[in-house]
Amino acid sequence: MALTIAIIAAGAMGSAVAQRLVEHGVIVRTSLEGRSPASAKRAAAAGMIAASDDRALLDGAAALLSIVPPGEARALAHRFRATLSALEAKPVYVELNAVNPATVTEIAAIIAAARCPFIGGSIIGGPPKPGEAGPRFYIAGPDSARLAMLTEHGLDIRPLEGGIGAAAALKMSYAGLTKGLTALGAAMILAAAESGAGPALARELAASQPNMLAYLRRSIPAMYGKSYRWVAEMREIAGFVPPETGASAIYEGAARLYEHIAVDAMTPKDKGALAAFETFLADRVE
Repeated sequence: MALTIAIIAAGAMGSAVAQRLVEHGVIVRTSLEGRSPASAKRAAAAGMIAASDDRALLDGAAALLSIVPPGEARALAHRFRATLSALEAKPVYVELNAVNPATVTEIAAIIAAARCPFIGGSIIGGPPKPGEAGPRFYIAGPDSARLAMLTEHGLDIRPLEGGIGAAAALKMSYAGLTKGLTALGAAMILAAAESGAGPALARELAASQPNMLAYLRRSIPAMYGKSYRWVAEMREIAGFVPPETGASAIYEGAARLYEHIAVDAMTPKDKGALAAFETFLADRVE
């Protein structure tokens, strides 16, 4: 009998993970409730089966993988609690979103009320692509062994020692560096552009910090379409860093910056923040 996995939702990551599993013989169900036509199209292309309701989605599934924007993670657990409570054979609930350990603990408590096994996890790396190993799925907690079978179905599963928040702590630390550095670069590019120092800063970086400039040229354009999802992630990181260090203010500021960029990402590229980024990051020799 084929292994069945439920994945919420059919975004860029969720659909790519589903496609990898389907290619390795797994039946993947999803829910398209409240989702866009683009999500439905991605789900169909990935070979996902749209369930008629939450009971049909979860009945007989070995695991439910929660892969949604971090701001939706708690609501998703609340949504499935009643259905999970009613199931005799329960899937393991795998929290894979970019949330901090405290949030993982909250979600675990919601799922525990349904007497359902729970794994705290995180994903590091981009969506799986043909011919590539794909992202790393870090998992933690006493139920982690229940997800080990996915290593045989194309996913790179990496158990971590520690409590259910261990994988979340790794994700917060990693994203705080990578997405935090992108935010820092974006903030200074906008400030330089506003002050008229943009061309001089670009020349100086090319001369003295070429690796930094190369990083910004890769990371900032790739961020435009994701910035709206990074707002909640930055706030999760703000709640993760030690409060006495004052670092939470850095990530709350990054959240506000990404909110600003997300608004501008919906306008033509010749206006607003995106125009400043495109001008600054242009590959030119002066």
